[in-house]
Amino acid sequence: MYRTLKLDIKGAIAIVTLNRPESRNAMSAQLMREMIACAARIAARGDVDVAIVRGSGGCFSAGADLKDTRRWGNAALPLEAQREIAVLGYRMARAWEELPQITLAAIEGYAIGGGLALAAALDWRVMARNAFVSLPEIALGIPLTWGTIPRLVNLLGPARAKRLTILCERVPAEEALALGLADFLAPPGKALKAARGVAAQVLALPRNSVRMSKESVNAYASIGAHAASHMAHDQVQLAAASPEAKAAREAFALRRERNASLRRRAGTTPARSRVRRAR
Repeated sequence: MYRTLKLDIKGAIAIVTLNRPESRNAMSAQLMREMIACAARIAARGDVDVAIVRGSGGCFSAGADLKDTRRWGNAALPLEAQREIAVLGYRMARAWEELPQITLAAIEGYAIGGGLALAAALDWRVMARNAFVSLPEIALGIPLTWGTIPRLVNLLGPARAKRLTILCERVPAEEALALGLADFLAPPGKALKAARGVAAQVLALPRNSVRMSKESVNAYASIGAHAASHMAHDQVQLAAASPEAKAAREAFALRRERNASLRRRAGTTPARSRVRRAR
């Protein structure tokens, strides 16, 4: 049914796995559309009380897919089609934020950019102790969108939200917990297990009181959020098309290729040395 994610429902818990390991679970237009559809499917399940989102291949998500030409090379499309693609991240985050069920992110490795934006839209974040998060959007010449800034202000306060958004810092799990960006820490490789433990606590409570409380908190926290974010997709389209943003993305791609080349060399050097020693 899905090409870029997996949905596994057992009992009252739904596990959603972002399943693009070859792309570090980068968020393509297709993945975001499937996540929107998946949220609607889970919302309609009266027998599901908790949904956990995780990533495959050792990381949560590397963020927006910069190689997805449907997102970044769409200038030839009609404006209506461009806007529909640009708003997908906002629609996805909001669909998951508005689920009646309790939602958790189980973060291994890293949640970068759009990956962190999705995690911030969920109720709680469980991070492996060796994981990190970051928001590199401004370094790529585009503003942070998807309704993420109001959520960060709610979680961190204005100054820390500005710091995380503008300085593009890499935040390790321990610091994320201290800032209020993470809610629970787990040993490496055990984020999903820890999230299941939190889910068990939720399932032991009266479900209607849990849902009513979530709705009340979300209603208060999101006052004004839509007004602050409803045109953000147009902002990102404008910013992404600017010369400085194009240059930033090109520089990022060059750095990534250079780092990949260095890693390949580092991986082959020991093997060559062993061959020479064997001779």
